[in-house]
Amino acid sequence: MSDDRHERELRQALLETVRRLEEKGYNHGSSGNVSVRLGEDILITPTGAHSANLTAERMVRLRRDGSQVGDGIPSSEWHMHLSIMRARPEVNALIHTHADCCVALSCLGKPIPAFHYMIAGFGGNDIPCASYATFGTPELAESAIAALSDRKGCLLANHGMIVVGQDLAAAFSLAVKMETLARQYILACQAGTPEIIRDEEMQRVKMQYAGYGKARLPQPGAR
Repeated sequence: MSDDRHERELRQALLETVRRLEEKGYNHGSSGNVSVRLGEDILITPTGAHSANLTAERMVRLRRDGSQVGDGIPSSEWHMHLSIMRARPEVNALIHTHADCCVALSCLGKPIPAFHYMIAGFGGNDIPCASYATFGTPELAESAIAALSDRKGCLLANHGMIVVGQDLAAAFSLAVKMETLARQYILACQAGTPEIIRDEEMQRVKMQYAGYGKARLPQPGAR
C-alpha cells in the first residue's frame, strides 16, 4: 500500500471514529479528540471539530517534535496525544472523550476500583485518575502519561477520560468499555457499597485476559 493511500485511509478512519463517538453520545459539540499514528508522525482531529463540520482532509498531521505538516489547527489537546505516542511506542491510536459517566467520576478525583473483573482489561486492579492540570497544557500530558503507566486508559480529573489502543478499533472498544464500567460503578454505588475484588483474584483475571480469544476447543476424541 502506498504511503498516500495509507494516510487517506487513516484520515477516513479518524472521521468515522468521531462520528461513532458522537452517535454513542460520548462527545457533544467540539468536545473530545482522536489521534492515530502515521509512521513517525500522528494524525489528529482539528480544534473545534465535530462530525457536522469535519472532513478527512481537515485532519492535522504533526511530526514527532510537534511541528506541523500542512494546514489546519490541531486539537487543543495535541500535547497530550503526541506525548503519549512518544512515551508508548506500542500505542497507535488514542481517544479522549467527555462521556458523561466518566466525567462524573473524574470529578471525584478517584480511580475506578475493581468492583467488576472487566477492570482488568485496562491493565491493572483499577482505572486510575490522572491528577488535575489545565486542559491543553504539557502539564496535563505529563499527568496522563503517569496515570497510564501499565494501563490502557484512565480518567482525567475534572475533565473526562482517555484510552489507548493498537489501532482505532481497539481504542474505540476500550472507550465503550470504560464508559459502561463507569455507569455500572455509579449504579452500584447508588445501590450500596460495591464489593471490591481481591488483588490476587484480579491477578488471575489478568492472566485470563492474556489468553482471551486464543484458547482452542478440544479436538474430538482428545483426552
